[in-house]
Amino acid sequence: MAAPALTHPDPARWPPSSIRRGLSLLELLVVLSVLALASGGVVWRLYDPAARQLQQEASRLAAVLEAARSQSRARGQALRWRTTPEGYTFDGAAGPPGPAPWLFEETRAQVWGAQALLLGPEPVIGSQAVAVIHGPTGRSVWVLTDGVRPFKVQWPTPTADAGRS
Repeated sequence: MAAPALTHPDPARWPPSSIRRGLSLLELLVVLSVLALASGGVVWRLYDPAARQLQQEASRLAAVLEAARSQSRARGQALRWRTTPEGYTFDGAAGPPGPAPWLFEETRAQVWGAQALLLGPEPVIGSQAVAVIHGPTGRSVWVLTDGVRPFKVQWPTPTADAGRS
């Protein structure tokens, strides 16, 4: 007697429990756990305390310079900002008393192209820039103004020939 021919079963007649559709909850949780661990590792790797300190110093300096500039304009008296070994100070009748320290000991600053910043009393001052430098790493960020707009923090540090074509 001849053996009956084997035919592939009709999928429409299969019971629903034997048809596999999508991922199980356990597989989905495993994939999400792996993704969470990988992204957590990337975030941990990107955390940089030196960059955070540099950003805090630069943001604070931009706010202080803009406040001093406004105070100089309001009083009609010239004000000069310069660095000291401990931090910075303001020279002029409108300036706050005494030197102000940096938030972090390893911070230094250097005025670009001059010995000090001149902050008024005219409404428009010349363009001025200060490099805020993190001592141990040597990284820096600029606090600058074009003379009309407020002081702002600029990342990354501009190069000497950035404006040349």
